[in-house]
Amino acid sequence: MLNRLTDSLNFHSEALSLRSERQRLIASNIANADTPGYVSKDFNFSDALRQATGQQSVGESSIGTSRLQLNTASAGHMGLNGAPAGSRAQPELGYATASQTSLDSNTVDLDRERANFADNTVRYEATLRFINSQVRTLNTAITGQ
Repeated sequence: MLNRLTDSLNFHSEALSLRSERQRLIASNIANADTPGYVSKDFNFSDALRQATGQQSVGESSIGTSRLQLNTASAGHMGLNGAPAGSRAQPELGYATASQTSLDSNTVDLDRERANFADNTVRYEATLRFINSQVRTLNTAITGQ
């Protein structure tokens, strides 16, 4: 029972830190909109979250699409790819393709970046609300109100 509660809180904690990192990247892209030669950066949030929570498949089996998982005595013994517990893998950054050609080779599209910034902000706040709701529910269950 306690495992499910901590897994859920850990999932939302990882999502929150990845949302924060994505917000930083988008803000950096916006700040460098006028920098000649700057290439816009971003990462696939769902892939990064799967990787951070250890839900990404390690390999394919010969049977088909079943996934191989690392079998340990405790979830805290080893992280993803043998990394020590508590260490965080950085998401794999990708580069945005230019939607319009520019003379200075800058690939930042301000409209796209602003939309990504607003979307990520809303999702960040939603994750915060999920965490607050879970903590409030736990508090209610513990105090018996």
